[in-house]
Amino acid sequence: MTKTEAKHRIDQLKEVIAEHRYNYHVLDKATISDAALDSLKHELYKLEQEYPDLITPDSPTQRVGGKPLPKFEKVTHKRSMLSMEDVFTREEFESWIARVQKLSTSLPTYFCMPKLDGLAVSLVYKNGVLVTAATRGDGNVGEDVTQNVKTIESVPLRLRLLTTPNPRKGAWPPRGFTPSLKRRGDPQYIEVRGEVYFPVKAFEKMNKELEREGKPTFANPRNTAAGSVRQLDSSITASRGLAFIAWDLDADFGQETMEEEWKILEDLGFRPAPESKRFDSIDAIENYWKWLQEKRDQLGYWVDGMVVRVNENDLYEKLGVVGKTPRGLVAWKFPAEEATTKVKEIQWTVGRTGALTPVAVVEPTWIGGTTVQHASLHNIDEIERLDVREGDTVILYKAGDIIPKIKETIIKLRPTQTQKTKAPTSCPVCGSKVERREKEVAIYCTNPKCFVQDREAILHAARAFAIDGLGPQTIASLLENGIITSPADLFLLKPGDVLGLEGFADLSAKKLVEQIQSRKSISLPNFILALGIRNVGEQTAIDIARHFGTLERVMMATLDDLMEVEGIGDVVARSVREYFDQEHNQKLVEHFLKNGVEVHKPMTTKKTSATGKTFVVTGTLESLSRDDAKEAIRRAGGKVAGSVSKKTDFVVVGENSGSKFEEAKKLGVPTLSEKEFIDMLSASI
Repeated sequence: MTKTEAKHRIDQLKEVIAEHRYNYHVLDKATISDAALDSLKHELYKLEQEYPDLITPDSPTQRVGGKPLPKFEKVTHKRSMLSMEDVFTREEFESWIARVQKLSTSLPTYFCMPKLDGLAVSLVYKNGVLVTAATRGDGNVGEDVTQNVKTIESVPLRLRLLTTPNPRKGAWPPRGFTPSLKRRGDPQYIEVRGEVYFPVKAFEKMNKELEREGKPTFANPRNTAAGSVRQLDSSITASRGLAFIAWDLDADFGQETMEEEWKILEDLGFRPAPESKRFDSIDAIENYWKWLQEKRDQLGYWVDGMVVRVNENDLYEKLGVVGKTPRGLVAWKFPAEEATTKVKEIQWTVGRTGALTPVAVVEPTWIGGTTVQHASLHNIDEIERLDVREGDTVILYKAGDIIPKIKETIIKLRPTQTQKTKAPTSCPVCGSKVERREKEVAIYCTNPKCFVQDREAILHAARAFAIDGLGPQTIASLLENGIITSPADLFLLKPGDVLGLEGFADLSAKKLVEQIQSRKSISLPNFILALGIRNVGEQTAIDIARHFGTLERVMMATLDDLMEVEGIGDVVARSVREYFDQEHNQKLVEHFLKNGVEVHKPMTTKKTSATGKTFVVTGTLESLSRDDAKEAIRRAGGKVAGSVSKKTDFVVVGENSGSKFEEAKKLGVPTLSEKEFIDMLSASI
């Protein structure tokens, strides 16, 4: 190959690689496999090694390269990177709207976008090629992080509209623009601002790898993203899986609104902040703010609020700046997901398996829109890692609707003479000895008849038998009064036994007993689940029942027999064998049967296209509930999973399907409509 031919091939490769980068990172559309794309990059690399003078700064091979930097150079921003005013309530937001309208000659519209929790970065392009990437710094002077930002695949090294031989011809208008919008030349200097952030999956993957290596994990994705960008060795940045989202364009393409700017950013090769929309009223904006809060766990990136900007660019400029804050821009923050509080007490609770779990009782604190008084501490290892003690001031954080966790202990605020938290030596409920089992971090009560274990075991069994109306308090009352001592005793209850307990009169006592009696017939998988065997969940119970067919065969199965069950490993097999080796568990099964419980064999299934396949069900189905759909899958010999992965065979998609449908498309997992799903279940093979 001559040098001229090599140059032509290099140009072609760079163009094709850039197009696939755009499709994946901007349009969320994978148009080539990772392996094929790597092959194209490898061919490009070899050609550039043969002709090093043909290497250009915008080549995909230049994303990672060079020696570690001794330090970061300073960069002065051409235009200050300003901060935003924060508001937290509708009243505060209405006050901002009123100020904007008071200074406006016409009624503005508002462009809303999710506020990503990342690191603000400025990208400067000259003649379409990335020349500088800088952090915000103090707003006027930041740090040059170009070498590191180049490793982020979602940052274009060359802009799309300026890559044609003559960008003035045929490259304008970009998709979605009105024909009346004209281009005002080809800006030689273009600045794009946005956020470097950690995608949720990349952050979780990194932490899992650190856990496997026995290294400390990261708690805060924003700080971790900032630290990753500020690595002097760009190969470390490249390994982190960071991404970039654009939210500002400083160049004159004739755009008159922020909404139009979004389309230009996309055509230049960026992914502008997704889920961004224009609104005309306060009510519509507030509804969008609420929607973002509800969807925040499904977005794939961390958000801590919503940015609202005056949509009309001329008006935005005329509104000007107050201090370091533009008048035409505001951040409507979500309720705080972190807060500080004091630990009043550390309590230990006992679960149905006898495991002791520490819980911090804290001073009532408003976090994530609710008042919390308890925080999870997981186990003694976590207590020791945090060095949390009674009386400490701690930082709580909340993810979704789960119980808050303690993120950090503020040691400098620790009172004098606090005592280091130690693991209990006896059960806080029954006083029996506790032990730490081999290869486990949990501490267990050694008394199999511990009262709380009984209560939790009975509650767990009631749920497996689908008995409604039996809550923890009712079960505790039944135990305290000596009416029952095990889950099997539920089926001996008479209305007179329940009558007189708190909350029960004649009619309610009779209804509860009738319901319990109506649940005496139970499938083998649900009965195995009701026993509360450690490490055995719903799907594992189904797998065991299908493999052995009868309760007797399950109870007699050896360790080797159990290891033959698909999907069961050494840990689960030992849990099952150890459970049935204990005499009191054997007696429990005997009492269930003696008290009238009938365990029926799993239904024999005819082979269908669903047999042996793994399904995920998402959205609302018309002809059957989601639980009915899952049961139908199991009857057909299939398996049900809660999340989509490469191991998923089919995703059943109903109305209002959400992130699972999007994940299926991204991974290439086949999807089924409700009709296709029902046809598959009924089709014998």
